[in-house]
Amino acid sequence: MNLNHILDVAVSAAEKAAEIILTALETPRIADFKGKTDLVTKTDRDADQIIREHLTAKFPDHGILAEESGSTLPHADFQWIIDPLDGTTNFVHGFPPFGVSIALHYKNKPLIGCIIELPVNNIYTAIKDQGSFCNGEKISVSKTDDLSQSLLVTGFGYEHGEVWERNMKLFKHFTDITQGVRRLGAAAVDLCHVACGKVDGFWEFDLHPWDSAAGILIATEAGGKVSKMDSSSYDIYENEILVTNSLIHRKMSDIIMGIL
Repeated sequence: MNLNHILDVAVSAAEKAAEIILTALETPRIADFKGKTDLVTKTDRDADQIIREHLTAKFPDHGILAEESGSTLPHADFQWIIDPLDGTTNFVHGFPPFGVSIALHYKNKPLIGCIIELPVNNIYTAIKDQGSFCNGEKISVSKTDDLSQSLLVTGFGYEHGEVWERNMKLFKHFTDITQGVRRLGAAAVDLCHVACGKVDGFWEFDLHPWDSAAGILIATEAGGKVSKMDSSSYDIYENEILVTNSLIHRKMSDIIMGIL
């Protein structure tokens, strides 16, 4: 199995989707709704279709789990996990960032990750045990070991219920004790920003598999630590995540659990 070849296929699929997305930026974006504020556009569906077609043509026996089109071959050992347009609301408003996320998992373990951050077109990639890269250059997490000197990022789900209230408490507290907390609206891109050291930590509730499948590999291969908020093991079917440069991980986890 040539993992570099497989990654090349994933990058090619992501680039095809990115081209669709960037072209659509020049035209009116017509959106409908999954929920009250959870937007989906024709662009999401078109990007999903081109990724599926590209991957299926190369790997017909692989399964695919995608945000927009669901699951095919769910019992296959190899599973592609796709978010064709992460940050749809940002995209609809022409507000960065948004992006494309493609991961390949083998028996539920991340093997390959590719995320294209748009509209800047930064291509983040990782292969298990081979490091992480942005536009072909090796990247690594930050060396910040003091939480008071850190910059963090989080995200909020579309439902403004009890979980949203809990996260607002964390947002307020971490804003008070760090250099700041940002909310950018694209979880896959947030994970890449941890991986390349732009931010020092990220947490979020209510994630789906396609939100984190590629990003967790990119972050860990760059030297980051990924867990649930209590520092226990994370997998893509968990609905909460904590990702840091590893140096502030325990402190963040302790604070989170103390507040929650």
